[in-house]
Amino acid sequence: MSITEQIPFNIVLVEPEIPPNTGSIARLCGATNTVLHLVHPLGFSTDDKHMKRAGLDYWRFVNIVHWDNLDMFLQAQEETRLFFFTTKVAVPYFKACLQPGAFFIFGKETKGLPVDILELYSDRCYTLPMQNAHIRSLNLAMTAGIVLYEAIRQNCIAP
Repeated sequence: MSITEQIPFNIVLVEPEIPPNTGSIARLCGATNTVLHLVHPLGFSTDDKHMKRAGLDYWRFVNIVHWDNLDMFLQAQEETRLFFFTTKVAVPYFKACLQPGAFFIFGKETKGLPVDILELYSDRCYTLPMQNAHIRSLNLAMTAGIVLYEAIRQNCIAP
């Protein structure tokens, strides 16, 4: 089955702060027909020139859904489709069974996801393992790409 015939995956950015990361992730979403969810408040204007530059001229191909806050987003979703990504757990992302329609949830660049959310959904939290203990985290756009393409790989979705 091709990626265009599949139920879409969803990338959720909770209060993103760095426009180029959001722009790069939007481009990734456009390339894979993934829905991008932006949970407000955003740390920048969606008119930001750096965000637009990172997304190039692909913005019209990106399905973006805006949410007023994280609670509103979470209340509207089925819990079994939610996957949270954080540096604060040990379970690697490739242990998750990522099915079409899943939501991959990432926190803000400087703080990650709220601790109360990680505790509430502790059985749904995953990390990208890193071998060097001196590195705190990977870039948000890179992390989103790794997780999304793992989901595509798990489901043998071809372009």
